[in-house]
Amino acid sequence: MRIGIVTSWQERGAAYVSRQYRDVLKESHRVFIYARGGEHYAIGDKNWDDESVTWGKKIPIHRPMAIDLSDFEKWILTNKLDIVFFNEQQWWTPLLLCEKLGVKTGSYIDYYTEETVPLFDAFDFLICNTRRHYEIFKNHPQTLYIPWGTDINLFKPNNSIITVNEDFPIFFHSAGVSPERKGTDVLLKAFDKIDRPSKLIIHAQTDLKSFYPGLVSLIDKLIASNRLKLYSETVPAPGLYYLGDIYVYPSRLDGIGLSLPEALSCALPVITSDNQPMNEFIGKDNGLLIKIDSFEKRNDNYYWPMCHPNVDSLIAAMNYYIDNFKKLQNFKIQARVYAENNLNWNNNAKLLNRSVENFNKIDSEKKQRSLILIERYEKERENIRTFLYRKFPFLFKPFYWLWPIIRKRYIKK
Repeated sequence: MRIGIVTSWQERGAAYVSRQYRDVLKESHRVFIYARGGEHYAIGDKNWDDESVTWGKKIPIHRPMAIDLSDFEKWILTNKLDIVFFNEQQWWTPLLLCEKLGVKTGSYIDYYTEETVPLFDAFDFLICNTRRHYEIFKNHPQTLYIPWGTDINLFKPNNSIITVNEDFPIFFHSAGVSPERKGTDVLLKAFDKIDRPSKLIIHAQTDLKSFYPGLVSLIDKLIASNRLKLYSETVPAPGLYYLGDIYVYPSRLDGIGLSLPEALSCALPVITSDNQPMNEFIGKDNGLLIKIDSFEKRNDNYYWPMCHPNVDSLIAAMNYYIDNFKKLQNFKIQARVYAENNLNWNNNAKLLNRSVENFNKIDSEKKQRSLILIERYEKERENIRTFLYRKFPFLFKPFYWLWPIIRKRYIKK
């Protein structure tokens, strides 16, 4: 079959999801990438650019997951696609175009709100990579649950013999481009209260001092005492996990939690929030879970609320690994063994190719109702966008991104 994947395509977590799907699907099918953009296009980057990639046209209108529809249609027809598979497509009009062209459609599940859950019935099939997502979408007639994993041959210990880095534990944290969501501030405050030999390494794709101006003095103090090391750069896979011994990830919210299986595969036991999907990767032998103080709905009305990890519980978890430093090598070996047994993406995704071939093009009343809901949903968003642009053109971009808040608080009343 000829399968197209619509996705961001650069050094970002969402793109790595698509790449893992591509690598499995291309074992049995022709796979094409439609790179719809993002912060930038990775044109010429040997890790992302090849003959299978079409770099989507940029459009002058600000929309989430923006796509030039005529360019998108040309891509579908030129490549004679049988299936179009979407990665987090938050603008739904391209799905309507696929339906008009008679192309089978699918999506992996990550981002959704209470309002958009019914819209997913317009897809012919859905792939869920966490139990939490599957519980919401299991009633779709063609939903497949594939537990998430990683490339355990890429993400692996730096040496054939798993060792500890220094004479005390080194905690590693990946903040990516979303330090607030990943609990980087919680970690910094917790680590400041640990007064025993240990070190923290943070890898971010943004400048933490600029992101957290209120924490500059704390960051400077930890750096000056040689307890904190920051890496503010984009590093391709397998990243910098090899620098640490324990992965600390007090995440407030995740769709899948991509870095958790990567860290485990690199032989790092994990400290993370006791909330789905983060805790789906953690068992008694490969990590510790942080208690949750409270939950809070996110401003964009994402279906699942953010959790607020308990700082004292995080401190206790880090102290556990300091107390048990002599056992750390064994903990690291157990983390790698767990990854080999449970997180090998090639094993977990074995059903994918056969399932994609067997999924049918759905033609049901439920799907037709969903397509009508999509038309209404996008028309309403377009009306709001047009209204805001006319009234506040100089604030258009931020207001459009905040439209769910405006709609929820004012328009629905």
